[in-house]
Amino acid sequence: AREAVKRGVSGILVSNHGARQLDGVPATIDVLSEVIEAVEGKVEVFLDGGVRKGTDVLKALALGAKAVFIGRPVLWGLAYQGEEGVREVLQILMEELKLAMALAGCRSTNEIDKSVVRRDTFAKM
Repeated sequence: AREAVKRGVSGILVSNHGARQLDGVPATIDVLSEVIEAVEGKVEVFLDGGVRKGTDVLKALALGAKAVFIGRPVLWGLAYQGEEGVREVLQILMEELKLAMALAGCRSTNEIDKSVVRRDTFAKM
């Protein structure tokens, strides 16, 4: 990410396309913070991969992503009911995000920050 910024990119898309062929490749959400830190606010960072629920969107935004890209859920909606299925999937994601934001005490996406996510696991306790 640092090298990409040095070379003048306009933004970074954090994606692990093709990673399903490699064992042990981290999920995009797990490396997002590292990329955000590396670019030092010089370019926008987007997340692609692993977004299935509104809470996934909330986590990505909280960790610093400007926006998320949605792949498989859109394809599932398309396969289910064409264009209307895609609309339905996007509406569900929006409603889930709104609920997650409300439960986190955020009235707008501008209020989403790192405080709404916790990276500790119960296994460490």
